[in-house]
Amino acid sequence: MSMTREDLQVAVEDGSIDTVVAAFTDMQGRLIGKRVTGRFFMEKVIEEWHACDYLLACDMDMEPVPGFEAASWARGYGDFAIRPDLSTLMRTPWLPGTAVVLGDVVDHDGRDLPHSPRAVLKRQIARVEEHGLHANMASELEFYVFDDSFAEARDKRYHELATTGWYIEDYHVLQSTKIEPLLRTIRNQMEAAGIPVEFSKGEWGPGQHELNLTYADALTMADRHVVYKNGVKEIACLQGKAVTFMPKWRADLAGNSCHVHCSLVDGEGRAVFEGEGETFRRFLAGMLAVGRDTTFFLAPSINAYKRFQAASFAPTNMVWSRDNRTSGFRVLGHGPATRIECRVPGGDANPYLAFAALLAAGLHGVENALDLEPAFEGDAYGSKDIPTLPTSLHEAVGLLDASAPLRAAMGDTVIDHYVHAGRWEQRTFDQAVTDWELMRYFERS
Repeated sequence: MSMTREDLQVAVEDGSIDTVVAAFTDMQGRLIGKRVTGRFFMEKVIEEWHACDYLLACDMDMEPVPGFEAASWARGYGDFAIRPDLSTLMRTPWLPGTAVVLGDVVDHDGRDLPHSPRAVLKRQIARVEEHGLHANMASELEFYVFDDSFAEARDKRYHELATTGWYIEDYHVLQSTKIEPLLRTIRNQMEAAGIPVEFSKGEWGPGQHELNLTYADALTMADRHVVYKNGVKEIACLQGKAVTFMPKWRADLAGNSCHVHCSLVDGEGRAVFEGEGETFRRFLAGMLAVGRDTTFFLAPSINAYKRFQAASFAPTNMVWSRDNRTSGFRVLGHGPATRIECRVPGGDANPYLAFAALLAAGLHGVENALDLEPAFEGDAYGSKDIPTLPTSLHEAVGLLDASAPLRAAMGDTVIDHYVHAGRWEQRTFDQAVTDWELMRYFERS
């Protein structure tokens, strides 16, 4: 359950909590941190702890990436500080005697590091609030479950894995019952941690599932997202199974999405999107106008672009529609529940960066009084006259680098940092020899 400082003090004193995971989120959206004894956390770490600054300047393999301004060998890879945000403190019931708390990454003067994902989102939330508004978000993460453990999957080099189902199970109750011991544990343990859950369901792919968290303000949702995603992996591991949120783990199966729902409320808590008035229209127009520029923050990996396939329920375009799953942006709900769903992000999206990019794009529309184009009708996959998504990481990084709206919203420091990260990822892939190349060229070239 969610905890206060006083709750934690009592739990540490009575021995029900002996370990605190003090963490923050890296560029890839993963929890990074330390396990601390409950006693030492209350004495020292509750105020601040330190970590190497390369942790926000490395790649998926934890390789220190040369060329970052924020951290480098030339700068000596020193420390930054992490200040726990006690509003994120919660028990992790799947790990006995353990709580987790997320923190803000700050410099030695206590200022948020601008390229820290949580700081990137906080800055855009502050910009929304300057307009007298508050942003609410929800992210829908899909994942595949395998009967193989993580170790077994790696030993197989992630080929011929045994998904927990063998046929398409979208909404199937019988098939999802077969994996209910895992899904029930995830639902109940998240609820017990203080992360409200709405439901779980079978998804399109064999062994694919989705579990939806309850709508919340943007920062709270991003915090819950990263704890939930890490927790799903931990709970699966404890049951001898593996899961993947990889956007496209197999070419012939559905990808893993992370649809993001967004709405705004005013200072009185009234739903701004109800009635689809001026702010709604301008906000959505901004999302569309800057949408291609935001793609790197929604699809940050080489693999993410293989998910964008026609007739796959993943988008290939930047248009909006009403309750139409062929479009990149879908408007749905009625009355105060009216919201915008961005269907572009994949399961590997960092929620802080994805939410921040979407808010920055929406604000661009509000601040520049952009007009909203008419809703698209029909099959957006089959239309040749609408804006398309970038088709590669290389293209998406180039669009981000050249984006005047995102540079104005986030600052050159942030954009340059993530452009460099994206180019490094592309370069790493470009140097790799893939299985596809071996099969195609080994004998016949």
